[in-house]
Amino acid sequence: MTSGQLFSILARNKISRDAKTLLRILFLLQSSLWSSLFASIEKVRFGKRLKETPPPLDPVFIIGHWRTGTTLLYKLMSLDEQFTAPTLFQVAEPDSLLTSHAYYKPIMKALVRETRPMDNVKVGMDEPQEDEYAIFRLTGTSPLEQLVFPRNGKYFVEDWAKNMPSPGTNEHIKEELKSFYRKITYFKRGIILSKNPFHSFRLGLLLEAFPKARFIQIHRHPFDVVPSTMNMWNILQKENALGSESHKFNCQEVCRGIKLIEEKINTEAGGLSAGSYAVTRFEDLENDPVMTVKQVYAQLGLVFTERQEKMIKEFTSMNRNFRKNSFSLPEGDKATIKSELKEYMKKHSYS
Repeated sequence: MTSGQLFSILARNKISRDAKTLLRILFLLQSSLWSSLFASIEKVRFGKRLKETPPPLDPVFIIGHWRTGTTLLYKLMSLDEQFTAPTLFQVAEPDSLLTSHAYYKPIMKALVRETRPMDNVKVGMDEPQEDEYAIFRLTGTSPLEQLVFPRNGKYFVEDWAKNMPSPGTNEHIKEELKSFYRKITYFKRGIILSKNPFHSFRLGLLLEAFPKARFIQIHRHPFDVVPSTMNMWNILQKENALGSESHKFNCQEVCRGIKLIEEKINTEAGGLSAGSYAVTRFEDLENDPVMTVKQVYAQLGLVFTERQEKMIKEFTSMNRNFRKNSFSLPEGDKATIKSELKEYMKKHSYS
């Protein structure tokens, strides 16, 4: 992020003083100087043209809990040429994505690993990526801050969901998100396709910003979701933490997070018009990706073409040797999940 945003975040949090953290901060400081420079150049070069470009009104948002298959659905839908999805580079440099690509390409090629740290999913500079990272960099406001700087011994997702940002902050997020999407469509025309589990808590905000937005919620068996989520947060905290505290994620709090997302979506999706909301399951997507994506398209009134079917089949064939993470779930955790998520599992036919 730019220097101003970075200094503001560092100033309001307690920073660990170990050597590893200090090296990370030094790296962030020099990176922020480059980000600020390119952001200034971009404003001069594209500021006027971007202001004259209307923001998109009809993005498609993939929502639901983490580790439910949002990434797989995102990758399959992003193959469709009618969509334009934010890339890893674009969410990493949202202030200068139109200007700095050539500079960052060799740097990111050297620094970015081939797969995500919590699983074997391919990552790359131009691979689709969730836009929460862009929101954090642009606004300095995101629940990710509590992952980088753990505090209060609380589960940051639950803590954030129960203390949502103020209306003024939400207005700032709306404007920055519209500006970000405006840049992306200026770079490549198409319907914005976004995958971001945090957006599950922002349906009202997103509909205010994008009146014709559509949403896709995906579910997966909690026996798979819960341990995978715990693993993901523990790894991401370890790799990104700058604070002096840490938090060990546990089964019960992740179950509460699943219920919070379900309750929030159920509350706000009830007012959506026909064709604005689709629901699917990871198990169906994994077993028959073509038919499942086709059904999602039908629910949203999108056109599914023979070319899209061909590309999904090619993607599936190329990734046929992909192996998901496998977790051994203790009987105690199974009992907790069944107790905490009894209604959720019954509703979505999980046993």
